Amino acid sequence: MIKISKKESFKTVERLAEAVFVDRKSKFIAHTKPVSSEEEALDFLSKMRSEYSDANHNVYAYIIDENNIFRYSDDGEPSGTSGMPVLDTMRKEGVVDVITVVTRYFGGTLLGTGGLVHAYGTVASECLKNAGIITRVLCDSVLAKVDYTLLGKVQYLVSSKGYCLEKTDYADDVEITVNLRKDETENFKKELAEISAGKATFKILCEKYIDIK
Repeated sequence: MIKISKKESFKTVERLAEAVFVDRKSKFIAHTKPVSSEEEALDFLSKMRSEYSDANHNVYAYIIDENNIFRYSDDGEPSGTSGMPVLDTMRKEGVVDVITVVTRYFGGTLLGTGGLVHAYGTVASECLKNAGIITRVLCDSVLAKVDYTLLGKVQYLVSSKGYCLEKTDYADDVEITVNLRKDETENFKKELAEISAGKATFKILCEKYIDIK
């Protein structure tokens, strides 16, 4: 579920994803997931720990936008070699409302501090890419009603300005739902009035976040 806040935009990930990295027979399996609360992050962590209960380590890091919460754990790895590199990878990308869990199966050869930092950072970075980094923008969802004779003009307006068309319903009038960035709403209202000579109706339905890849 997409949370509702008043932040104009933020970066997060689109979907649950996995990545694998192997170094000297040690296998690192990363899972990245979008979450909307710390509770959801901890639930996912519990699930990963249960699924990979036979692993040597289940390292994690998460960042929750609300209240600026961030946590990480090395889960038995040398201090600073695992959880922090995973967290730093997410911070570098600027994402929030994300958890990454990296599971390690030890391959019998010690990787050293540098090797661990590299392995955990590399697999976390790859997993973030696989999860699809997106920008979530707070928009006004607007309903415009126009006469059928104006449909072509309104469609051209929406497409030429790059507005986000959600749907078009055909009733007594044409009802067009458009999602607009906050700084686009007044412009669209004026443009709609101009092309319809003031005959079109305009109504803000709600605020919601729209994902931009």
